[in-house]
Parts: sequence; structure tokens; C-alpha cells
Amino acid sequence: MGVQPAWQSLAPKPPELAARAWLLLDLSSGQALAASNADQTLPPASLTKLMTAYLVFEALRDGRLSLEKPLTISERARRQPGSRMFLEAGMRVPVEDLIKGLLVQSGNDGAVALAEGVAGSMENFVQAMNEKARALGLGATHFANPTGLPVDGQQSTARDLGVLAQRLLSDFPEHAHYYGIRKYRYAGTPPANDSNRNLLLFRDPSVDGMKTGHVEAVGYSMVATAQREFPHLGAAGGPGPRRLLAVVLGADSEQTRAAEAQRLLNWGYTAFEAVKLFEANQAVLTASIWKGRAAEVRLGRPQAIVVTVPAGWGAQLRMDVVRADPLIAPLRQGQAAGLLRIREGERTLFEIPLLALDDVGEAGLIGQAWDALRLWLQ
Repeated sequence: MGVQPAWQSLAPKPPELAARAWLLLDLSSGQALAASNADQTLPPASLTKLMTAYLVFEALRDGRLSLEKPLTISERARRQPGSRMFLEAGMRVPVEDLIKGLLVQSGNDGAVALAEGVAGSMENFVQAMNEKARALGLGATHFANPTGLPVDGQQSTARDLGVLAQRLLSDFPEHAHYYGIRKYRYAGTPPANDSNRNLLLFRDPSVDGMKTGHVEAVGYSMVATAQREFPHLGAAGGPGPRRLLAVVLGADSEQTRAAEAQRLLNWGYTAFEAVKLFEANQAVLTASIWKGRAAEVRLGRPQAIVVTVPAGWGAQLRMDVVRADPLIAPLRQGQAAGLLRIREGERTLFEIPLLALDDVGEAGLIGQAWDALRLWLQ
């Protein structure tokens, strides 16, 4: 879904944040609503643990780990500096507890234990982190450890971290509840460091994740996500949840990063509205198709078509469809066969490819010959 320059130039002016870089995404539509220095490379600090979590969740999905499986804490994991779960070497800790320690306590010992459990060694895990970064299109990101402890060459950007967070939520929704846990510590460990450093979890009931980080060279950083019920205008109508995700890098204190992330989320909810135009797999257009086993094909998207526009614009949007004519079979499900243009006045704001929602195979020889004759007569 491409945002045209007209949309960008007419968008509301974002707030000025006390941070080195930031980004606001509307996950309902997949649009970046505003950004500042979003492509500046900075040390990601403990936001690195989002990639650690991604690979752990992938191992759970593939059956290489289970939540109940105990992992033995190595001496290397125990010796990790910085934020810890305070695990001792030789302890056998279930994967689920290590995930909670990773995301709530930001435990560096838990991160290394999970890395060793997934890949056999921290070095193998780091290689997998960078392979996954490339696969997800995180072109400016490089990892050197699973913890986020400062190391030369470990870097990311607000934009890459936003993509990673978005993929975590979409690829592993069954694990999203871990990001919102307010307090956790593993049984038998000291009660220190048991509170989630995401202060918004304690201030805003709509905030349900995701991760914080701090490194001296940059300051205090956060990826925060919230979901609020808002009306959706347009053909699909009806209220629905709207999720925003804010990335704030390099604030000067824990309090500042929380306040600036909150300000960015509130601005996104008030300055913009999400307009659901079509449900997932709903036909935007039913088009005639020639030389096929069916006479028509439905064109639409496998996901709901939602656009985010400045508040008050929803009722002004107009749509038209551009497509090849005639459409000739065969047409595969998912094959692009048209373009939905969304306009405000004379300005084209979005151009969204329309895909065939069904397979249409070739007709038999007689059917093809008959349609060829009809096309020639037209």
C-alpha cells in the first residue's frame, strides 16, 4: 500500500519530541503516520531483545522448543552484566519463565540462556539474528549479541525496529500477552528488578507492550504499542480496534521516553482516523473473465483494506478501480489483476493492488474458441 506525496504533504504536523529519533505506525493500515530521523542508525540497547524473542517464538512454532522445556543456565549466561533475572548456573528454568524474564525484567542472563537453547551457542544465535534481520528487510540493522549490551557494530533504526515489532505482533499473536506483563520474577530469585520498565503499562490501560532499552551512548528508548476502540468509516462500517505503535529512541530519562511515547500515541489517535473500506476477502469488484472455467472473478485483498487519513477526511474519500480489460484466463488466486485508487477530491492518496480472490483455470477448447469469437466480434 503506497502513500502518495499528496497524502504526506496534507498530513497534520506531528509534535516535536524530545528524542533523537522516532516513528509512529498505524498497524491497522500498515502506514507510517510520522517520523523523525527514522533511518538514523543507533545502538538498539535492549530493544535487541525483540529479535531474540522473534527467534524464540519461531522455535516454539516450529516445535524446536516448548514453553515447558527447562533450559540449563550456563556460567556464561549467569555472568551477563546489566539487567538480570539473577539466575544461577546449573538452574533448570522453563522456556516460558525465561521469556517473561526477557521481556519484563529485560534479563540478559535469560536472553543468553534462550539463545543457547535455540541455537546451541550465543554465536550461532547471533548469526541467526542477522539472517532473520535480512529476511525481514531490516537493511540498516546488525546484531552482535542477543542482549543489547553495547558492542561496536550493533545498530538499528527506528524504522527497522518498527518493522520488527510489527512482524512480532502479526507473526506471533499468540505470544503478544508477554509484552504487557507488569511484574515478574522467577521463584527463588531476589525480588529486585521485577517491574516492567515500560511505565505506560501502569498509566494507560490501552498500552499493552512492548519493550524498553537504555544505553549510555544514546539514552532511553522504547517501543510502545496501544489498542483502542475507534469507529471505522466507509463501506465496511462499524467500530473496531485500532492499534498504533510508537518507536522513541534516545530520550534523556525513563520518564521522558514514557511521556514522549504517550504524546505520540495520543496524537496519532486524535489527528488521524482509520477507514475500513473492505473486509478481508471481500470483493471490491466482480469482473468478467474470458476463456475461463468461470465467467467472473472476484478482485479484492486477503486482508481488510484499511487506510489512515487525517481526522475528518473519511467521509470525503472516493474510490475507483483500474484494471486490464479483457481479463483472460488462467488467473491464479493472489495474482494482481487491478488497482484500487482512493482519492480525496482530485488528489490520489493511495493505490492498492487488487488480487484475484479465486483461481480461474482455462476453459476447454470449445469454450476458449467461443470466447475468442465473442472478443473478435466486440
